[in-house]
Amino acid sequence: MKQLLAASAFALALALAACTSEPTPAPDAPGNAANAVAPETPVPATPAPAPAPDANTLTLEGLGALRIGEPVPAGGSWAERGAQASDTCRIVSSPDHPGVYAIVEGDRVRRITLGQNSTARLIEGIGVGASEAEVRAAFPGFREEAHKYVDAPAKYLTAPNAASGDPALRFETNAEGQVSLIHVGTMPVLGYVEGCS
Repeated sequence: MKQLLAASAFALALALAACTSEPTPAPDAPGNAANAVAPETPVPATPAPAPAPDANTLTLEGLGALRIGEPVPAGGSWAERGAQASDTCRIVSSPDHPGVYAIVEGDRVRRITLGQNSTARLIEGIGVGASEAEVRAAFPGFREEAHKYVDAPAKYLTAPNAASGDPALRFETNAEGQVSLIHVGTMPVLGYVEGCS
């Protein structure tokens, strides 16, 4: 009886296969799923890399060849100019970067400052003369302190991680609410308010 049921099932399967209108493709025939080429899946575009900062862009690492935590580059235009207030803290500047100076302690650059007449900018596009609102939009969360020498609304805006020992950013704004100085460096030098003090 089992043999008869198995034979009937086999006969039924053959009959159904003969009734289908589409032939089964051979394993290597065109159109077979094994040989089908999958449609191309679009690959998401990778964003273009940010342009490298140029010699007139101040970053947390420095300005051009002048680097935070490194000696003043030998053979460059950065040098001491004018009287120096101390033997341990020196100020260097460069005719190639008007309005910019750096504080050097322990033979290492500890802070770079963009001042009046500087055309250098941060990679975010902020330079001297930018508004406090522009600074706050680009750098939310900066700590605010009253300015030591200029009446409010002048202030200091300092990166919240400034005490970490890594280079950080600090802005000084004037009574008109505009950036008057931009500093990049490490504490305590980042917080100096009178050159080397």
